[in-house]
Amino acid sequence: MPAYHSSLNEEPDVRQVGNMSILPIRTRVRGPAPIADASQPDIIDETLDLFRANSLFRNFEIKGPADRTLIVLILFISDCLAKLGSARTVPTQIEANKLLNTLSVDVFPIPGDANFPLNAHYAHPPSRADADYLRQYLIQVRQELAARLVEKLYADGTGKPSKWWMSFQKRRFMNRSLGS
Repeated sequence: MPAYHSSLNEEPDVRQVGNMSILPIRTRVRGPAPIADASQPDIIDETLDLFRANSLFRNFEIKGPADRTLIVLILFISDCLAKLGSARTVPTQIEANKLLNTLSVDVFPIPGDANFPLNAHYAHPPSRADADYLRQYLIQVRQELAARLVEKLYADGTGKPSKWWMSFQKRRFMNRSLGS
């Protein structure tokens, strides 16, 4: 059974840094990301929808630049769930928001950095300015993804994270972690 790929691979006129797509998102967070149409699902919606299915796969064939963005975001969700699962007590929704927002802005490797786990599959940003732009884009996307993930985790109103989502905290997509 093949893994699920991004439907945004064929989007026209999408900026790329290295070989990673800079896709539009719907967000309340300030940053360099293009603004997406509110009626269309963005890469964050797609990542949240495909996370659980794709996290079961050890291999993932990259079919386009949007898949590279999808991989980085799936790995970030894995790190978020691991962070919430490692907390001493079950975090409330407010505590989870704080934890994941801090995680999203912490220093993290980008393609081209020595400690980025998937450098073999990603092109280095061609210039320092492009690397800075990619880092700012990923910070913005990670912040928005963390906010939407918390909304999904606590959607049932019990004040505890969904056990169906938390059951994936030990799963590693492609046996990798971003190391954050």
